Amino acid sequence: MSDLMDVKKTDTDRREFLKTACRILALAVGAVGFSRLVDIEGGEQVWQIDPKKCIQCGRCATECVLNPSAVKCVRAFDVCGYCKLCGGYHRINASRLDTAAENQICPTGAIVRTYIEDPFYEYKIIEELCNGCGKCVKGCTAFGNGSLYLQIRHHLCAGCNECRIAVRCPANAISLVSMKNAHFSLTESY
Repeated sequence: MSDLMDVKKTDTDRREFLKTACRILALAVGAVGFSRLVDIEGGEQVWQIDPKKCIQCGRCATECVLNPSAVKCVRAFDVCGYCKLCGGYHRINASRLDTAAENQICPTGAIVRTYIEDPFYEYKIIEELCNGCGKCVKGCTAFGNGSLYLQIRHHLCAGCNECRIAVRCPANAISLVSMKNAHFSLTESY
């Protein structure tokens, strides 16, 4: 009789073990599936500025927790007119259209102008010098074709849970977007 009880107990132990193993396996598969679904649906979230809403108020340079700000001016190559008289490079009341600091709109000298051929110039943003003030963007938008705009550089951003610039932005131009929906195609490469 005890042999029969031992066999039943062994069968019960095996069944319980198999039930428990199956539950753990099902939970593990479900967790992996859920994490992949979240990745596909949302993915990593990044802060981004909507150039259509941005009013170049200057707060990106002063409100970011980083110094200098993670917000930088970027240039849309296919939109730039390579103009000799660039509103994003020269001050409105510039006495001459040359590279003298007093004639440039950028307070940090982050925009470098290179002669191509008359009347065309190439403009390059030196990211390390840019403080995100938006003066060049404002000038380009007012007197040009809008090829300069501000953007949060993801490789520099601290990824704050609540971006201080977004909170203080008067135009509500900054929001969290999924990395797959963030736009990079028109901007200079990292």
